[in-house]
Amino acid sequence: MTTTGPDPIDLAVGTRIRIRRRYLKVSQDDLAAALGLTFQQIQKYERGENRVSASMLVRIAGRLDTSVAALVGEDAPSGEDSAMLAALTLPGALDLLHAYANAGPKTQRALLGLAQSLLAAEED
Repeated sequence: MTTTGPDPIDLAVGTRIRIRRRYLKVSQDDLAAALGLTFQQIQKYERGENRVSASMLVRIAGRLDTSVAALVGEDAPSGEDSAMLAALTLPGALDLLHAYANAGPKTQRALLGLAQSLLAAEED
């Protein structure tokens, strides 16, 4: 923890854990049970409130079928945007992205147009 909140690295690791867990549709309860933890501990990891030990990071990566490098951001493209990671943790963001990815081109254009018009209306 810094004097102003969780360390940015811990936040980024927690965000990657949350994104991967939600992508796989694994609940905090299920992940916690698989790791012998409480769901509250998973919440603290995902919020960056508690640091994830190296051994726990390896166990989490194994349960989420990914690499430790992916969870710590070492295999990410250069210039990874932390704002994008934060946006993906917003309620409904992954669901919306999933729906967009599964839609055909016509529906994708319609969804994008709808989102842009809603944002424009909100700015007025």
